[in-house]
Amino acid sequence: MIPDWKVVQDYLEILEFPELKGIIFMQTACQTVQHQRGRRQYNKLRNLLRDARHDCILFANEFQQFCYLPRERGESMEKWQTRSIYNAAVWYYHHCQDRMPIVMVTEDEEAIQQYGSETEGVFVISFKNYLDNFWPDLKAARELCDSILQSRRERENESQESHGKEYAEHLPLEVLEAGIKSGRYIQGILNVNKHRAQIEAFVRLQGASCKDSGLASDILIHGMKARNRSIHGDVVVVELLPKNEWKGRTTALCENDSDDKASGDPPSEPMPTGRVVGILQKNWRDYVVTFPSKEEVQSQGKNAQKILVTPWDYRIPKIRISTQQAETLQDFRVVVRIDSWESTSVYPNGHFVRVLGRIGDLEGEIATILVENSISVVPFSEAQMCEMPVNTPGNPWKVSPEEERERQDLRKTHLVFSIDPKGCEDVDDTLSVRTLDNGHLELGVHIADVTHFVAPNSYIDIEARTRATTYYLADRRYDMLPSKLSADLCSLLGGVDRYAVSVIWELDKTSYEIKKVWYGRTIIRSAYKLFYEAAQELLDGNFNIVNDIPEFRDLDEKTRQARLEELAWAIGKLTDIARHVRAKRDCCGALELEGVEVRVQLDEKKNIHDLIPKQPLEVHETVAECMILANHWVAKKIWESFPHQALLRQHPPPHQEFFSELRECAKAKGFFIDTRSNKTLADSLDNANDPNDPIVNRLLRSMATQAMSNALYFSTGSCAEEEFHHYGLALDKYTHFTSPIRRYSDIIVHRLLMAAIAKDKKMEIKDNLFSNKDLEELCRHINNRNRAAQHSQKQSTELFQCMYFKDKDPENEERCISDGVIYSIRTNGVLLFIPRFGIKGAAYLKNKDGLVISCGPDGRSEWKPGSLQRFQNKITSTTTGGESVTFHLFDHVTVRISVQASRCHSDTIRLEIISSKPYMSPDTELFHQSSLLLKSDLVKEVTRSVEEAQLAQEVKVNVIQEDYQKYCQTKGRSLYMLLEEIRDLALLDVSNSYGM
Repeated sequence: MIPDWKVVQDYLEILEFPELKGIIFMQTACQTVQHQRGRRQYNKLRNLLRDARHDCILFANEFQQFCYLPRERGESMEKWQTRSIYNAAVWYYHHCQDRMPIVMVTEDEEAIQQYGSETEGVFVISFKNYLDNFWPDLKAARELCDSILQSRRERENESQESHGKEYAEHLPLEVLEAGIKSGRYIQGILNVNKHRAQIEAFVRLQGASCKDSGLASDILIHGMKARNRSIHGDVVVVELLPKNEWKGRTTALCENDSDDKASGDPPSEPMPTGRVVGILQKNWRDYVVTFPSKEEVQSQGKNAQKILVTPWDYRIPKIRISTQQAETLQDFRVVVRIDSWESTSVYPNGHFVRVLGRIGDLEGEIATILVENSISVVPFSEAQMCEMPVNTPGNPWKVSPEEERERQDLRKTHLVFSIDPKGCEDVDDTLSVRTLDNGHLELGVHIADVTHFVAPNSYIDIEARTRATTYYLADRRYDMLPSKLSADLCSLLGGVDRYAVSVIWELDKTSYEIKKVWYGRTIIRSAYKLFYEAAQELLDGNFNIVNDIPEFRDLDEKTRQARLEELAWAIGKLTDIARHVRAKRDCCGALELEGVEVRVQLDEKKNIHDLIPKQPLEVHETVAECMILANHWVAKKIWESFPHQALLRQHPPPHQEFFSELRECAKAKGFFIDTRSNKTLADSLDNANDPNDPIVNRLLRSMATQAMSNALYFSTGSCAEEEFHHYGLALDKYTHFTSPIRRYSDIIVHRLLMAAIAKDKKMEIKDNLFSNKDLEELCRHINNRNRAAQHSQKQSTELFQCMYFKDKDPENEERCISDGVIYSIRTNGVLLFIPRFGIKGAAYLKNKDGLVISCGPDGRSEWKPGSLQRFQNKITSTTTGGESVTFHLFDHVTVRISVQASRCHSDTIRLEIISSKPYMSPDTELFHQSSLLLKSDLVKEVTRSVEEAQLAQEVKVNVIQEDYQKYCQTKGRSLYMLLEEIRDLALLDVSNSYGM
């Protein structure tokens, strides 16, 4: 089957059905999708072509001598494209020696009439007829096809009846390109303000526009009319308005995210303002929507089959679809896809794709988050699993003789050990340190050799490349590689032989200066699989922890003591080296990043009662510094060998204007933050300590983090060497090498390193390396997937926060009252940080009725008529009776936490100041709490509640009671299961939100 360009464009989600295999996609059709439907649709098509399970191919018909057809004078682009595809189909049929019939599917009735019987063996039919005749059992595909056809007919009828235009027509592509070149128009990416989706959007300059426009800021697009049918994420072309029409962005908090009256809020200083005159690249994708309620459907009048559905994402406008299932789908999250947006319509047109789940159900909401972030993670296929090496009790995996000859064997010469969180299964890295015969020290970092098991362009490699990363949500994770690799053969477990890629340095024994470095493939056997707490105890000289280390249990006392001293020396020496390495980076301006763990406290019923914060351990820093050192040296090595096609990681300096709020907040406490360089910033943050309130430094560091640019992967051939610098780590070159089990970027770096070693030895390079252009495209994909992983993790955490508080009475429940710290002032409220739960949010000092907050002598608040007056570092609420209360930056207040439920969007946390006095005095332990791990508290309780609700539906109460009487445990409540879940808490620490 060969689809026409129109079929590929309109029916791609049907072509993605796993049953439809062996499709021949013509280059002409693919290029049309790229130009007409934008990057997302084109990427979906490319992923379909890359997926070996579909057995689809791309035929470059325009580069084939006998298939290329020049466009005739006066011939429309659409007719030429159809003619080219048909001509290529005929050639393909003859190329197969007329043995295999070819079916070309098209939506062009004229083409069906013209070509349908022109060539024997080449059939030209409509896509609907193709599905009806060839796939009668594929009911879902035929229903989806009917839905798309119905939507198209109704839109055509409407456009014929409609006369008025809601929007200006977009300018032709050649006019836009000429305007950008001349400087009349500006190109950029549209970013809609989530909190004022109907009012504010900003265009972030892109490409040549960044340098040539002379603008120092984004361009404001005020109102839907000026947005001119563009959607969040579109690459748009903007025309600037005259300066007297420029507007300022709104500075007030917005209580209703899509409330039009937000436009009445006081604006800031006027900024460049423009209107969209064209779209270069559409960002249309799958959107999760909610159908209107029964009353809303009836209020839409006679045309009840045309429904306006509301996207889950506030930034996307309502979408009009045609369906007869509106009532059936009212309580579900549903996926739709946009087809078009005419200038005569206020809303874009789309069609129904599939149902995700019920509104409010945990699994349905998680599926929504995955779709919204374009994350599609299916179980690994049979073809992929067939590539996995065998490792069974009857046929255990072992080191091959060939690898033994080619690799450096460290099993008998080096004390290798890992330090990880308790229960960690996917051990990426191990360490070693020893004294050499010449008196120097040798430091080794040994990383799992994933590339030995994952061959380039194999099924599992293609899948890992598509996923690009392991996705960690609040209560689950989706692995990049099958567990057979990630938790077994690639995991550097204790006491078993494993393949590794090692970086080994020779250091001066006193100054720790690096004398030389060696890179290569090794065989290791990790002697100890330590957890952080045990390693810290040994570092502190407390050997009582030895009973908790399994490798010491069966040893006699003398051997145990000797090995214990050997291990303690190694950990101590590693820590000394790490301190030295860190000090060198500190001198260059490295920024401090903190990782924190907590201890779980159980109540009498063995439920989680609280999470007690622990001080960060120095061994965290030791391991981190060793990994940073390895990443840095590998970056230098692959760049020296392949200066134009190495994958590195850059962290550009932030824009100084992003630090303005940080500087003002610090000034309110009497601190000066110097942001001229990473060194001055790091020193300023170290000095900005309030001995009476440690929260202040934590908030300032958080604000500094928010001002940072994102660290990104890039190809060294795409930018100048001076742009390679990593601002946060203060290193001239940096990459990711140490986590190939969960990051595809590290797999690429491993292959580059192996090629560099082969190049040094003047050996043949086995792997075909990416060219600069291909690597640049891969980096864009990996960066995109990393952003999706970060967003999905954040959204899933917010989901669990809301589910944790949702069914609680905010008036009486103790957990709903907490201490909050003001960290930003707005014209109608303040932004708060809740240390107990790591929550940030807005608290309004003026409500929808125009009343302002008033606090009595005891600090308790109530709403009264009055006004607000905002100053730089404080805001004062004054009632008509003359009472006033002032809130300053970093004031502690008592906050009530509740949930603002939403049927169409995600629920949100609502914060309300109930007293101007602190709920409890801040203490140093509270400061050290990690918001991520505290959120795990919420995850466990919510997960348990969901499991209990499902259990109540599936199992009778008396059965549960019988289980309890017989075994003293019930499903979902046992201490064993609880601890198994808690074991996963420390698998990931994302307290560093800009992802070094």
